Amino acid sequence: MKKYLPFVWIAASLVVVILASMKRDPQHQAWEYAPNMYNSVGYEPLTQIKPNPINSETGKGNGNMRVPVKGTIPRQAYVTTDGDTVISALEKMELIFRNIPADSLEMSAAVLKNPLPASEATAKQGQVLYGKYCQHCHGEKGKGDGLVGKKYGGVPVYSSDALKDLNDGHIFHVITYGKGRMWPHGSQVSPEDRWKIIQYVHKLQQEP
Repeated sequence: MKKYLPFVWIAASLVVVILASMKRDPQHQAWEYAPNMYNSVGYEPLTQIKPNPINSETGKGNGNMRVPVKGTIPRQAYVTTDGDTVISALEKMELIFRNIPADSLEMSAAVLKNPLPASEATAKQGQVLYGKYCQHCHGEKGKGDGLVGKKYGGVPVYSSDALKDLNDGHIFHVITYGKGRMWPHGSQVSPEDRWKIIQYVHKLQQEP
């Protein structure tokens, strides 16, 4: 047994050394076995750290974003016979709205107009969307008698004297940012769908 004693002491010493080495500064971040995963490079569309031969068509090959396919049409825009890209009325109105402060309901009412041509088809689409997003509070006919509205209370009636003359911009602003007890719906309903709903709301405003 005595002949194994030196090995026992050596093993014990190694255990002590290992345990002692495990006690480190709590602020130390330890080793990173996959540093590229811990510290990934965030690429920007128009810049690149290393030359990219795939994007050589950009000229210098220094962009992450590929050049769009020839003839690509920007979203919500169209190309004229002369080849010029023209911004749509819908997108133009959206750009105007982005520059209106969220607390400036009066400015929206004064500046914004529905970019979608008034039509029965668009109003019917608005009616479907109204049923999805609005009816549970405002009711089928805009009387404020939806199932949620009855419990919630204070839901206005569209055809009332106070609301029947509200214009496109006012309603669009309220749908987007909310007002009073109505919560904002800008993140749930696209701008185009908001304008469609507004066309249908105007029909409800005229009902007795």
